[in-house]
Amino acid sequence: MASWKGIFMNLSTIFFVLAFTAIAVYIVTSMKIVSELQKRGIKINFFLLRLYLIKYAQQYKEITRQETGRIGSLYYLHIISVNTALVGAVIGLLLR
Repeated sequence: MASWKGIFMNLSTIFFVLAFTAIAVYIVTSMKIVSELQKRGIKINFFLLRLYLIKYAQQYKEITRQETGRIGSLYYLHIISVNTALVGAVIGLLLR
């Protein structure tokens, strides 16, 4: 019979894998958002990219809303992935 500690360690690992997968999705969607903004003529500051990612996501949201009347799907993926990574990491740490 498995001990409780072993079960919690397995759950912890599952949540860490979920968090790292969400981080990978966040990185890819961030790159796609920056690419889409560049196509539309927005200047991107690559030196301070990490600091400006939130600003760029908001710009993407506003531009796609103006162009199509709807918010672009990359914005939702961006927000969901960063929140999933945060929640997964916290739960993984709590189960450790």
